[in-house]
Amino acid sequence: MADPNPARAVRVDRDDDVALLLDPVAAGGAVRFDDATVVAREDIAQGHKIAVRAVAAGAPVRRYRAAFGVATRDIAAGEHVHVHNVRTALSGEDAYRYVPALPPQAERRAEPGFAGYVRADGSVGTRNEIWVLPTVGCVGRLGERIAGLAGPRHTGRVDGVHAFNHPFGCSQLGDDLNRTGAILAALACNPNAGGVVLLGLGCESNQLDAMLARLPADVLARVRTVRAQASADEFAEAMAAVDELAEAATAKRVPVPLSALRLGVKCGGSDSMSGLTANPLIGRMTDRVAAAGGTVLMTEIPEIFGAERLLMARCADEAVFDRLVEVTNRFKRYFLDHGEPVSENPSPGNIAGGITTLEEKSLGAVQKGGVATVTDVLDYGEPVRKAGLSVVDGPGNDAVSTTALAAAGATITLFSTGRGTPLGSPVPTMKIATNRDLATRKGGWIDFDASIALDEGQDAAADALLARIVAVASGEPARNEANEERAIGIWKSGVTL
Repeated sequence: MADPNPARAVRVDRDDDVALLLDPVAAGGAVRFDDATVVAREDIAQGHKIAVRAVAAGAPVRRYRAAFGVATRDIAAGEHVHVHNVRTALSGEDAYRYVPALPPQAERRAEPGFAGYVRADGSVGTRNEIWVLPTVGCVGRLGERIAGLAGPRHTGRVDGVHAFNHPFGCSQLGDDLNRTGAILAALACNPNAGGVVLLGLGCESNQLDAMLARLPADVLARVRTVRAQASADEFAEAMAAVDELAEAATAKRVPVPLSALRLGVKCGGSDSMSGLTANPLIGRMTDRVAAAGGTVLMTEIPEIFGAERLLMARCADEAVFDRLVEVTNRFKRYFLDHGEPVSENPSPGNIAGGITTLEEKSLGAVQKGGVATVTDVLDYGEPVRKAGLSVVDGPGNDAVSTTALAAAGATITLFSTGRGTPLGSPVPTMKIATNRDLATRKGGWIDFDASIALDEGQDAAADALLARIVAVASGEPARNEANEERAIGIWKSGVTL
């Protein structure tokens, strides 16, 4: 007799070899997927994969319409499919060929705008804050003390005063030092910073004058500097600089179209639901913002390995394709030069959540880019240049990648997560939960529950998420802001003296 209460599972495509369990199942239990059932041969946890057909040893195993690994032994229908019977097929650098498969241009639709701060260069901030950026870690704590006292002093005048401490800026050489200077200068250009105090020590490698030389004239107008070693009272001087900026930061929110939004997209603490709920939903935001003429930024280059061809096929032209190939293979070489395999991912938390290989993680992760055309590829610390979807060079580390997005110009970031994290970046960092359990348990961290897409459909979920984005862009605090979770991480790639 048929099981009256089979466990539910979802298969993305009928050619896929696995389905994802929405409910846990015990050995012998029935699992319903599409219009068929399979009997579980063992206990399998919710969010993990069950084989819906037999797979021979050495054959590719498919999910998301693509191979996410190779079977290490024969897998029978009903078996748990995970790290014990599937391995990665990734090795090293690849040769790529530009075979464009540009999707049809998304139809423009009437989209809601938001209330933002228009800057002199035409960019639009979702916040009007004063940022204290130390050139070197030696004055990082000083910056935090300044922001801690100045913030309450200017409540109501600006949206906040925040310092972004970091341990770098000295004892660095070459490209490593250049990256630190570039990322800090790029942060100073973010439209959410209505004023910036560059706080230097004096003897550091990351010299203040070199950072100032990186800034355009319109940004320099809202920058003040303090050189601690040359000041009789660096704290009082910095407080006076914040006071002056707060007096000058008189911008008011005005209605702007969605095309003014610069949206960062990112995932962290992923589980196997990430590619089924939150990331496709974020992909819809990418498509709607890009279709409206706005800007979307995505990064985490090591977390596109195995799915990079999907993005390469959507590059606007061969020059953009060549840049994406360069960044992808350069990052693979970075791993190999340090004696590490390019497949050194997923993390222990990802594996516990049901992700088996880096290819599976990547196939889920790239869905944050929707089907938008890739219009540009940016180096780490390079500001955004074009509307549409830009890929930013940078690692997957949560703090480093969210900082890279803010430095490129993102004014709000969507961060999908299946495991949960309180982390925030300099800009509003909205956490999109992949599953209802996380959204319920960690409501203090989560801004939106993407699991509603399974019940209400992607269209309704997309409309609801866009409404939340518009509210946060217009001033409603994201959870990271309410929790005072703001930090930066800088990508260190060289020696320390």
